[in-house]
Amino acid sequence: MAMSLIAFNKPYGVICQFSEHQIHPTLKQYISLPNFYPAGRLDTDSEGLVLLTNNGKLQTKIASPKFKLTKTYWAQVEGELTENAIHHLQQGVQLKEFRTQPAKAKIITEPTTLWQRNPPIRERKTIPTSWLSLTITEGKNRQVRRMCAAVGFPCLRLVRVQIGEFNLFDHHLELGKWQSLNKFTLYKTT
Repeated sequence: MAMSLIAFNKPYGVICQFSEHQIHPTLKQYISLPNFYPAGRLDTDSEGLVLLTNNGKLQTKIASPKFKLTKTYWAQVEGELTENAIHHLQQGVQLKEFRTQPAKAKIITEPTTLWQRNPPIRERKTIPTSWLSLTITEGKNRQVRRMCAAVGFPCLRLVRVQIGEFNLFDHHLELGKWQSLNKFTLYKTT
């Protein structure tokens, strides 16, 4: 079997599985290739890049934190982000059962390249929102959302924009679409 890798831009509300779900649409509604499985998950209420493969070793290499493949997220959070919160994220944050590895974190302006989320986030007239770019190598259950909450800024919208060297916007991958990455490398070559 030839090694194959595809990138999918997952919409909000889609569950990262192929088997039918009672409430949510699944990957099956978007991808009809046999024997492909997600290399790591993206929560149903998160959007953006999911890599899928039909090669078990590659799936493990992408998903396992021991290979240090970076994942970059854009998070819209409640409140005005502070440099103190960014500093804490950069140092690693204590969550209930573990301390996160240091992250690359920075405040960003609201991205103009993002699609409209359906449904839109809840808006409060008296509470502003701000945007954060966060790059991690772990990817534990709801980690980015939990990190944001731990520094006092609950996450309202979360979009994974990059895994390794593949960026959604560099490759113009539209929402709900997928493309083959067979000739693409995820790791930097030096």
